[in-house]
Amino acid sequence: MDINQIKQILINKGALNFLPDKKFLEVVYEFRMNKKLNLENPKTFNEKLQWLKLYDRNPEYTKMVDKYEVKKYVSEIIGEEHIIPTIGVYDKFDEINFGELPRQFVMKCTHDSGSTIVCKDKSELDIKRTKTIINKRLKNNYFYSCREWAYKNVFPRILVEDYIGENLTDYRIYCFNGEPKYIYMYISKNEDITKPEPETCNIYDTNWNLQNFKQKSPQSKIEYKKPEKLDEMIEMAKKFSYGIKFLRVDFYIVNNNVLFGELTFFPGGGFSKFYPNDADLKLGNLLNIKG
Repeated sequence: MDINQIKQILINKGALNFLPDKKFLEVVYEFRMNKKLNLENPKTFNEKLQWLKLYDRNPEYTKMVDKYEVKKYVSEIIGEEHIIPTIGVYDKFDEINFGELPRQFVMKCTHDSGSTIVCKDKSELDIKRTKTIINKRLKNNYFYSCREWAYKNVFPRILVEDYIGENLTDYRIYCFNGEPKYIYMYISKNEDITKPEPETCNIYDTNWNLQNFKQKSPQSKIEYKKPEKLDEMIEMAKKFSYGIKFLRVDFYIVNNNVLFGELTFFPGGGFSKFYPNDADLKLGNLLNIKG
């Protein structure tokens, strides 16, 4: 085990939780990005996301990242018909009556990212293992992993909602100072954390021109046509991002209807590498953090 692996284990286990936010971000940024974090004059997209963590702390953002509370917020802006229906919300796993749940459903925690479990057949669900996974997540304050402060005070609950299909295309719209600029199109994305699968991501501008940069996910070799609902999704994203320096707005298209996914202020925690590297600066130039 090399020194970088040891450092990552220490971070994951909370060994750096005692550090104040600014120092934590400086240490983790240098470790993950292989360069020092410039908070005095941030220029790249990732640097500016770290700056926003520290200096753009609107209390409203806590509601916007809560996967249950955000549904009411979103429905008041774009309408209830664009919300994935909720089956139930629970404080504890033992409150869930699986006998009353439909055969297919989606379960996730309200206070974190990546805890989604997709149940396609309740008769095959390992409830004991699911309980272990969810209870572990409920005990974790997601804020400490990347200091995404908006998550710090989200009350941890379990959300169960309708299953809306498989192999869904996930449209993630990057909005800079209220203006949508890029659409990250994730194809065949599997949200089940117990069964991770590879995924591809094509990045387009708002005119549906494929971009020549990528991040972690490989670009698909398939040429995809502009979605019929693209303009509608862009207009919705504008409404959500108005007055916000940076916001990612996620959507699905199911049965020719746009469904809201989630709102994200710090994609990848602000630690996502770009290929080529200069795309980090390209996106950073679009973001005015002090205006």
